Amino acid sequence: MQVLRNLATTPALRWLALLLLCAAYLQGAFVKATDFASAIAEMQHFGLAPAAPLAVLVIAFEFGASLMILTGFHRWLGALGLAGFTLIATFVANRFWEMAPPDRFMAANAFFEHWGLVGGFLLVAWHDLRAQDERTEVQRTEVSI
Repeated sequence: MQVLRNLATTPALRWLALLLLCAAYLQGAFVKATDFASAIAEMQHFGLAPAAPLAVLVIAFEFGASLMILTGFHRWLGALGLAGFTLIATFVANRFWEMAPPDRFMAANAFFEHWGLVGGFLLVAWHDLRAQDERTEVQRTEVSI
């Protein structure tokens, strides 16, 4: 049991978990950047305009927020950003309540799976902010001693 605990708390596993959480956003940004015409078509499909500038913003945001999470540079902010982005995108792309079966089933699954991603990003932000608070408290204690 201790071996599993030690493995589960390694920094490498933590980083891998963060990478997996960001994988869809890194892949999405890469695909959009390498096939920009399709990125524009995606924006137009969802009725978002102006399509080209929004596609550029989405690419930059998905890469940027993912890198913030992976590098630890304002990790909480990147995580909150991707949580908000995912929440909005879920309501734009997975409006299952407007669909007829069988499409409704798959869209409903995707809708609620995205809520899981939102929860994961909120946990990352919560953990990062708590760790910052703990470091600040330790520094205050050291200064007062």
